[in-house]
Amino acid sequence: MIFGFEIYEIITALLLLGSLFFFLASAIGMIRLPDFYSRLHASGNSETMGLMLASLGLVIYELCTGTVLTAIKLIIIFLLVFLANPIGTHILGKAALKSGHPVWTLEDKEEE
Repeated sequence: MIFGFEIYEIITALLLLGSLFFFLASAIGMIRLPDFYSRLHASGNSETMGLMLASLGLVIYELCTGTVLTAIKLIIIFLLVFLANPIGTHILGKAALKSGHPVWTLEDKEEE
């Protein structure tokens, strides 16, 4: 016990704070990046990593408190999102490219 907290609670809090960093990076990337493809990249990668850390933290907490069924459900949800998120962003990017959505270039920045 450290400062009144169990070790698993501290590990859970650290993992949730790490996930918060990646979710905030994803949100900032969606606002700051110049074009659709860059924003798609920021949201796909950062959100997947943030969800991984959040899920891992919650699984550790649930396993230590004795609710194994909830931990298994969290793992299944994470695996489904882990598979679907990159596939979805790839399909969106490919569809945008085929439909003629413009790609941001350095000349676009010079025109601004």
